[in-house]
Amino acid sequence: MKYPIAILHPGREQSIRRRHQWIFSKAIKRKDKSIVEGDVISICDTAGNILATGHYQDSSLSIRILEFGEAVINTVFWKRKLQSAYHYRKGLGLIPPTWTNAYRLIHGEGDELPGLIVDVYAHIAVLQAHSIGMFHQRQDIAQALMELSQLHLQGVYDKSSGVLPQGAISANENSWLLGSSNNRIQISENGIAFLVDIAQGQKTGFFLDQRVNRQYVREVSGGKSVLNCFCYTGGFSLYALAGSAQHVTSLDSSAHAMEILEQNVRLNYFKGDHRAISADVMQYLGQITDNYDIVICDPPAFAKSMHRRHNAVQAYKRLNAMAMKRVRPGGMLFTFSCSQVVDRQLFYDTVVAAAIEIGRPVRVMFEMSQGPDHPVSIFHPEGSYLKGLALYFEK
Repeated sequence: MKYPIAILHPGREQSIRRRHQWIFSKAIKRKDKSIVEGDVISICDTAGNILATGHYQDSSLSIRILEFGEAVINTVFWKRKLQSAYHYRKGLGLIPPTWTNAYRLIHGEGDELPGLIVDVYAHIAVLQAHSIGMFHQRQDIAQALMELSQLHLQGVYDKSSGVLPQGAISANENSWLLGSSNNRIQISENGIAFLVDIAQGQKTGFFLDQRVNRQYVREVSGGKSVLNCFCYTGGFSLYALAGSAQHVTSLDSSAHAMEILEQNVRLNYFKGDHRAISADVMQYLGQITDNYDIVICDPPAFAKSMHRRHNAVQAYKRLNAMAMKRVRPGGMLFTFSCSQVVDRQLFYDTVVAAAIEIGRPVRVMFEMSQGPDHPVSIFHPEGSYLKGLALYFEK
């Protein structure tokens, strides 16, 4: 199949040779006038050689590469990519029947499908198109998902409206692409039951990327008191209770999240004491005097663009300083950032600045990141977005 063509400036093809999947607008020398947003196009060097095939978007990030070299983007293509992603997760032990029935099947560039996220919750797949090209092809992707028989899917839900460029797709509403189900789905993760609201919940409904980090909190929570800030529907809280925490306080400003959190606690019959507080985290930390053995801070992204990075760093410093004051001697802080514009070193330095401000001796036990079902292409380091530090406070 012949696609419209974009020709790169001399030398700009080097990023493709390094297998990076993004091409910015300044790298494009000229393009066919027929190209519109969301089109599949061929990317060529000045000699006319086809270097890659990708989606075009009218923005600074103009092209997301789907395949290096010439390719046809059709049903066969989607099935091949999905099969590859499936076999990777199968090798990780994530595909049921196993210890979980919820996992990320497609993680953008990490699965060579930039602009696409697919999370599986039991018998349902939730699709998020972060690019207009992926959005235009969502129906084909949904069909390929349903035809991947190993997944045993009953439906595919599109949840793209909140992540596409504002105004890019008129009157787009989240909806079922194929099949259907109750919008609240019960999943199991490491023997813990969770309700996931795919329609009204954040992201695709649950934070699957923290699975490995939640498990470590479970392992160290025995007999401890735990404060879970930005708890959402209680991921870390339930793992702490499953690990025999004596008491867990869950804190979040979202009434909807807290309602599901309470249901999640009731689903699991934990012995430990649990208290849910609906409040602004910063205000609450500034008012309380209680200290805890374990404090967890997993806030939403404080910055989604570079021009907001400075304010985000200041917010992370303030939050971590306040959280550190609430950790007992001999206690631990698990702190995270999912802001992509705040890289790992900057986040580390910001937490160091907070520790200097409070003047307590702190050890770094280890650094944390997203789980292996959120893989990072070695050629696309930008895919490593979740940063975390596990800190120990001296007695």
